[in-house]
Amino acid sequence: MERVAVLTELDRRMLEAFSRRTTEKLRSALPRPLRIVLPRLEPFLAANVAKEVRKDALTIRRAGEALAVGERPGPGAVDQLFESTQEIDRDFLRTIDRFPVRVRIPYDRIAPLRLQRIERVLDLAYRILREWQAGSRLRDAFGKEELEQSLLQILELYVQESLALSHSVSLPALLEPVRERLVRRLHGVMNEVITRLASEIATAVCRRDRN
Repeated sequence: MERVAVLTELDRRMLEAFSRRTTEKLRSALPRPLRIVLPRLEPFLAANVAKEVRKDALTIRRAGEALAVGERPGPGAVDQLFESTQEIDRDFLRTIDRFPVRVRIPYDRIAPLRLQRIERVLDLAYRILREWQAGSRLRDAFGKEELEQSLLQILELYVQESLALSHSVSLPALLEPVRERLVRRLHGVMNEVITRLASEIATAVCRRDRN
């Protein structure tokens, strides 16, 4: 399961890079009066990313388990993982009392997005682990464009779920009147970040594999 741990760590770095870059860009993109609230929100954003890392870790582990028995994960695995992610959500909600926001998770809106994301992460993780098990390099399984698009699709689903969740977050009073403006700015920043991040990762992986 060492390969599973390696892939989980790479996924963690990707999501943390996404969160860090998004926060940095928001800091420069928001009007000055609104920037002062970011330090209060950053611990909440870090906790949110941590829960998503846990969810992906479960999915990657399931891909490794499926590979170990020679069975490609099916729809049943996706449904089971979705249920497990809900438990992670409940853990998260129990820990955010110290933050200046309140969250209600609208599963009616985010369930289709999360199921798609789980399915894509599961498929990509299985393919990567299978190549590693066979002693192959990633570029033997993916061209740069295919890997970049696979990562971008996963990150886009993460962004869509985050935006759906943002409408159910109770913000500090200072931010509530400008919620929609913030969401639009956040959407633009997130899309810019994931486009560059997916490209950078795919380029780095393919360049490293050629050396």
